Amino acid sequence: MIISRKFCLLLFFCFFTVTGCTSQSYITKTGFLMGTVVEVTCKDSFIIDEVFSEIKRLDDLLSKFNPQSDIYTLNKQRRMVVSSETLEVVKRSIEFNQITDGAFDIAIGQSIDVWKKAIESKSLPSDKAVKSALAKSGIDKIRINEVKNEIVLLGGITLDLGGIAKGFVVDKAVELVNRKGVDSCMINAGGNIYCLGKHNNRSWRVGILDPRNDERILKKINLEDIAVATSGDYQQFFEIDGSRYSHIIDPRTGHPVENKVISVTVLADSAATADALSTAIFVLGKEKGTKLLEELDVYGVVIEE
Repeated sequence: MIISRKFCLLLFFCFFTVTGCTSQSYITKTGFLMGTVVEVTCKDSFIIDEVFSEIKRLDDLLSKFNPQSDIYTLNKQRRMVVSSETLEVVKRSIEFNQITDGAFDIAIGQSIDVWKKAIESKSLPSDKAVKSALAKSGIDKIRINEVKNEIVLLGGITLDLGGIAKGFVVDKAVELVNRKGVDSCMINAGGNIYCLGKHNNRSWRVGILDPRNDERILKKINLEDIAVATSGDYQQFFEIDGSRYSHIIDPRTGHPVENKVISVTVLADSAATADALSTAIFVLGKEKGTKLLEELDVYGVVIEE
């Protein structure tokens, strides 16, 4: 389902609306990991600390800023035997690149760095800098040896997992929860969310807020054993010379995305899928993004200016 209107999406949990007459209380713990707020809500308190430990372990593998991580080291060394989790997320990223016809690409670290420098200097990058970074981008320059668990980066590319890492980590945390026999839990990593089971015999609920009026709920969605993620430019954006730019880079052009879309929310079986597709559809725009959602039989909400 696609909704086109002059609103953005902001996800928040309104499970407080279904706990008033319940028999068992839930515990919520909040922390800061992966550069964002992570929230875990569960009635089984013993699992919460384990979930946070697992999220930190994975963040330590996948962060491009941590000198001890697989991704940081791989970007520097260009060839590396990586962990099974790193190999898995890179392989999945390649699949999403193919599914989205190049709208999702983790091998655009050079382009992202060009625009980060632009933000710091408050001046637009030169066409030469953008083209040079784009030439050193592209997921087709990744080589994988599954026998050795080895990844090789060619052509000067660097990896940035910002469009999938949080969703992937949430999925792994959910796998841990399942292994421990917990049947009701909500894990939220910066808006990349998975709702496991029911919340005291009722579905978890997510409210879609009007970002122009955060007291107004546009839509409520019931969730059970499903993930949801949102990509948008209403919270993360930057301005240079009075012009506003999205923080999401189009991997096909090397420039920030410029279309009427301001927010995309996707519901999917896995948080990694919801995370990657919400980013890709934001890049594709309403028409192509709608078509992709229909082809994949995935529920999505696209909001335009």
